[in-house]
Amino acid sequence: MLNVHDQEKALDFYINTLGFEKREENPAGRVKFVTVGLKDQDLQVVLWPGTPGKADPTAGPIPGTCIIDTSDLQGDFERLKSLGIEFVEKNPIVYPNGGGYANFTDPDGNRLSLRGS
Repeated sequence: MLNVHDQEKALDFYINTLGFEKREENPAGRVKFVTVGLKDQDLQVVLWPGTPGKADPTAGPIPGTCIIDTSDLQGDFERLKSLGIEFVEKNPIVYPNGGGYANFTDPDGNRLSLRGS
């Protein structure tokens, strides 16, 4: 679950910017229940009204609440950057083994990690 200030704005970001799909939407109740997920993946993420939490930065590099795996870290970094995503790092952090990551936040401040090679 990710806490978001505006479900419609969050849906737009996850679907139109990151390429997720809307999985479930149930408007019954006080708030709409809505989930998104990546194509061909079983995992669903609930976009729920609320205030995103804040991690303690003194504990070290803050990992993403969600990790999006990629086989083209640099390419996807550049693609998402061109769509207006602001990354925490100026360039992906690449490990000696070739893997690496780049962290960014959604419009509500939820931290996400793009990880891969």
